[in-house]
Amino acid sequence: MGMTDPIADMLTRIRNAHAVNKTHVEIPASKLKASIADVLQSEGYINGYETIGEKAEKKIVINLKYYQNKPVIDEIKRVSKPSLRVYAGSKNMPKVLNGLGTVIVSTPKGVMTCRQASQMNVGGEVLCTVS
Repeated sequence: MGMTDPIADMLTRIRNAHAVNKTHVEIPASKLKASIADVLQSEGYINGYETIGEKAEKKIVINLKYYQNKPVIDEIKRVSKPSLRVYAGSKNMPKVLNGLGTVIVSTPKGVMTCRQASQMNVGGEVLCTVS
């Protein structure tokens, strides 16, 4: 039986790896997960990521980032779930910690932060929040 929410699984793996101070975490690969990892890297939450393997065994290895032996990612939460999708327009994007955190949004122009989506004047599905 397949996984019902692979993005929630990805976020949980990152949370669990941070809890035990791992340097990296492996997750099953997909284009959406790679684009989420790309946003996390561009926002400075992770050191980087790489895709390894072939076809069905493809994995994304995320190198986690720490500052003074504490994880850079304080909290990472799934917003839109398969049971309850959450959408936001370009004018009413949610904020995390009064704009200090990041909201990752899936738009018709790709996966990006809410700031980028507002600048490009596009809305979309609110995938997760990171602080």
